[in-house]
Amino acid sequence: MSDAGRSGVSLDVVVVEPWYGGSHRAWADGMVRHSDHAVRLVTHPDRFWRWRLRGGAVTLAAALRSDIEARRRPDVLVVSSLVHGAALLGLARRSVGDVPVVAYVHESQLRYPTTDGRAPDPDAAMANWQTLLAADAVWWNSAFHRDTVVEALPAFLGAAPDLTHRDLIAEVEAKSVVVPVGVELEGLLRAEREPRSSPGEPLVVWNQRWEHDKDPLGWLRIMARLADAGVAFRLALAGERPRERDAEAKRLLQRLAGRVEVDAFLDADAYRALLLRSDVFLSCARHEFFGISVVEAIAAGCVPVLSDALSHPGLVPERWHDAVLYEPGRAQEALTAVLADVDGARTRVAGLREEMERWSWPRVIDRYDAGLIALTRTESVSRNVC
Repeated sequence: MSDAGRSGVSLDVVVVEPWYGGSHRAWADGMVRHSDHAVRLVTHPDRFWRWRLRGGAVTLAAALRSDIEARRRPDVLVVSSLVHGAALLGLARRSVGDVPVVAYVHESQLRYPTTDGRAPDPDAAMANWQTLLAADAVWWNSAFHRDTVVEALPAFLGAAPDLTHRDLIAEVEAKSVVVPVGVELEGLLRAEREPRSSPGEPLVVWNQRWEHDKDPLGWLRIMARLADAGVAFRLALAGERPRERDAEAKRLLQRLAGRVEVDAFLDADAYRALLLRSDVFLSCARHEFFGISVVEAIAAGCVPVLSDALSHPGLVPERWHDAVLYEPGRAQEALTAVLADVDGARTRVAGLREEMERWSWPRVIDRYDAGLIALTRTESVSRNVC
């Protein structure tokens, strides 16, 4: 039971999620499922993310107004980061009134890597910035995410010709708190692992989105080089994927065809079963603000091979850092060492699987529920003082 249940306080909460799919959907549904508050959703489908950020405020505000008219004004509004939150609140102001607002920051365009290496879209980054300002509380999914964005803000805002907003960064920092994404780990943490079907050929799993920020091509290149060197392994490709892979990915997969055991987007049960028989998880990500797929793979008992950058050091307790983190440019070397002695690698990470429970919804929901209660009390005091 969360703090909300223990305190006897139950709030009416509306979550506005413009990208109701993938990890965003899992997060929103997790709040509904696990919170002791009454959580309802206002959503848009998970497509056209640029349009969601630029134009979604208009249609989401209309949906929010309709929701409030049909039900009631919520006690708290939680706005996901893939919408211009300040515009949303302005458009819905007569319905929303002075309800306290949480901005939940899944990702931010200011630090999101572009496909061609150019600077992020300044308009998209400015929409994120204004959302942070408009919210009463800013919840980041990781300390890494918060810190990298705060570090980047002075240069970004300082590029303005005048009235740069830089003096407002401290205001955003003051209302910022880390509230991690909850992960559904039931069926992984305490499940029995499947015995290896080919003891001499460890199964390496890819379970991330097939998009540039996770660097699937870099991952495939490493696998192809190891295959050419005669290293024994099999592959399972199970993450979300595009309708059509690019030409280089197809060529690399052809080179690896004899080693690919799974290449499909799986349903939940099949996905869990695959993780429970996989041996190794390698991340080549260029971007990771949290890392749900990382947590799931470790919770299933995979030996992780992770960059020492991004959010990874925050996901893994420090006592295992030397065993699982590699320095930039050394992913292939680190993976080669693990594949040469998977049993030894598993011994070095003993206990890490169980530590992933800290990211499970039953563990993190208290932070959500108590944080929402605290926000309503703080805002009520502020209104009475004013």
